[in-house]
Amino acid sequence: MHPCTYRRSRGVVVRAFLRDAVACEVVDLRSSPPKTHAMTIVAAEGLFELFIAKQPDVFRYQLRVRYGNGEYRQFFDPYCFLPTLGDQDLYLFNEGNEHRAYAKFGAHVRDLGGVKGVAFSVWAPSATRVSVVGNFNHWDGRFHPMRSLGASGVWELFVPGLGEGELYKYEIRDQNGTVRLKTDPYGTYFEGPPGNAAIVCNPARFAWTDGAWMERRRAQAAQLDRPISIYEVHLGSWKRKPEDADRPLSYRELAPQLADYAVEMGFTHIEVMPLAEHPFDGSWGYQVTGFFAPTHRFGSPEDFAWFVDYLHGRGLGVILDWVPAHFPRDSFALAEFDGTHLYEHTDPRQGAHMDWGTLIFNYGRNEVRCFLIANALAWLDRYHLDGLRVDAVASMLYLDYSRQEGQWIPNRYGGRENLEAIDFLRRVNDLVHSYYPGVAMIAEESTSFAGVSRPTKDGGLGFDYKWNMGWMNDTLRYFAKEPIVRRWHHNDLTFGMLYQYAENFVTVFSHDEVVHGKASMLFKMGAWHIGEKAANLRTLYAHTWMWPGKKLLFMGSEFAQSREWAHDRSLDWHLCQYPDHEGVRLLVRDLNRLYTSEPVLGRNDFNPQGFRWLTCHDADANLLAYLRSDPGEDTLFAVVCHFGGGKRDYRIGVPRRGFWREVLNTNSEFYGGSGLGNDGGRTAEEVERDGFSQSIVVTLPPLSAFVFKWQAGQ
Repeated sequence: MHPCTYRRSRGVVVRAFLRDAVACEVVDLRSSPPKTHAMTIVAAEGLFELFIAKQPDVFRYQLRVRYGNGEYRQFFDPYCFLPTLGDQDLYLFNEGNEHRAYAKFGAHVRDLGGVKGVAFSVWAPSATRVSVVGNFNHWDGRFHPMRSLGASGVWELFVPGLGEGELYKYEIRDQNGTVRLKTDPYGTYFEGPPGNAAIVCNPARFAWTDGAWMERRRAQAAQLDRPISIYEVHLGSWKRKPEDADRPLSYRELAPQLADYAVEMGFTHIEVMPLAEHPFDGSWGYQVTGFFAPTHRFGSPEDFAWFVDYLHGRGLGVILDWVPAHFPRDSFALAEFDGTHLYEHTDPRQGAHMDWGTLIFNYGRNEVRCFLIANALAWLDRYHLDGLRVDAVASMLYLDYSRQEGQWIPNRYGGRENLEAIDFLRRVNDLVHSYYPGVAMIAEESTSFAGVSRPTKDGGLGFDYKWNMGWMNDTLRYFAKEPIVRRWHHNDLTFGMLYQYAENFVTVFSHDEVVHGKASMLFKMGAWHIGEKAANLRTLYAHTWMWPGKKLLFMGSEFAQSREWAHDRSLDWHLCQYPDHEGVRLLVRDLNRLYTSEPVLGRNDFNPQGFRWLTCHDADANLLAYLRSDPGEDTLFAVVCHFGGGKRDYRIGVPRRGFWREVLNTNSEFYGGSGLGNDGGRTAEEVERDGFSQSIVVTLPPLSAFVFKWQAGQ
């Protein structure tokens, strides 16, 4: 209804397009009983019109409709409601500063003046028409065209009578008249392929019980150097239900089992591979089409909230893999959303990933940056996540990432750095830390870009932590060698200390290392039979947990899974009945307990005064020894790693007299080894070695690692 002049008479006109209607009346709600005005059908498809003369203003009304089957319905006209987005919302969005865009855009159940319905809003500035379609209008874009909110490029409509559970999409007509059916970029829940429709859902409905956890998280916000040991999990293949067509477990089935296991194993956090909605299982979640929606594969958004709440109740943090680096070309999603390159760059030299066949976000566009920042904040707000591990940061930082000469466009200074992406990363990190103190931002970044985990005020990117990809690659390259030739590659073990304290590193063995023909962690080890491979792996893990840095291990690697990981089958849990596999699992459990219980280890990962080489030069012995301590060296751990294939007795210099108690022996029979060790410890002798005036002689079986703790007063 809107004012109109018809044949020189002022009044209001009402028009309605109604499927299968044979008659329609306007019901004037101002009078009691309400007065009705019959409308005239002006097109057989269902277009009705009414002009009310001498009516100076619009008034509150409903439509009463009679359908061909004799049914009557009375409801509010969607077009009688004012827009649910205000000028300030649109201004901040176009400016790139509407941090809570997720609460404004998409589909939201609202109550407008006592009328319940769903408010839809979407950004499509180049569209000539946008309609919301669904089962409620037979997926026909003629029935609910949305209103354009001017130069903002935003389209909006409140549809009364709708509620949660409705399926919907946007029908978008571009400048050429082509019609595209698109899912909601801000959708909070989706049906599975091939439909891929968004589902109206209120993810804020869940009643959280993790207040104590959230308060503890805020209290430790300033303490980055704390015990963090992360268990990386792909929910679809951690465990499955073989008796039920081998289906994956649901969020609610997973939470208790995963929590029991992670707590037993001593992990502090669970990191889940991307859970944002994605159409193809084989992408593992890294090609996202529903950025604001937990995948339907394991349950509803409320089920995912329950999953996080349960893990918090068990003392476990939850980190989510977040993918702002790219998005797939699926025709129903973001690609060419309104007929133009809206979310991506137009030029493929800027807008296309050469390796992955995906598209790159245009980080310089305000509304795109707003979308991504709101996405990060939405996961933290709606689902109480404790961290975001940002995927493929290196591909965001460099314009020439995986490109040949002529395949990329330099920045405005002629350089290769993606200045817009760098600015975006700094903004999102600062905003996360401002809104959600204690949430960890973690970069998967594989280059030597400076200051990734340094504050933005100091010129850094503002991440809390960075994956240590260089150390991982060097170390695995070393362990892939046969022990007899490792002496020629000793620098692979020591080089990492040259840059160890340049960043706040997480030492990682992630899913990327156990797929695509790279072999499982067990079968990466340079040895001929399983027993030697298991011994290698135990030594590697002990070295990893004692080396400075937070820890991350991909599921299955903790019990030395033999096969490469596959996303569509369960881990091989049956292997835990064998000592070579169960022994590795028990060692990882004990390493976690040692790491998290000893402040020298868990709270000195970023302190260069907490590490000292004891010996790093004896390549012929295939041996490393180093000290982990607090700054005053009041508590001392000596770590001795023997990567050779024969037994030897070796003298190691130590900084204290007294007894060095053996607190870990990877060759213990408990872990599947031979049992040979150091009889509980060694007493330092007055024999100079390695620059110290005292030393201990340690017995080193093949492929073994030992941790000794100095006992004061002994």
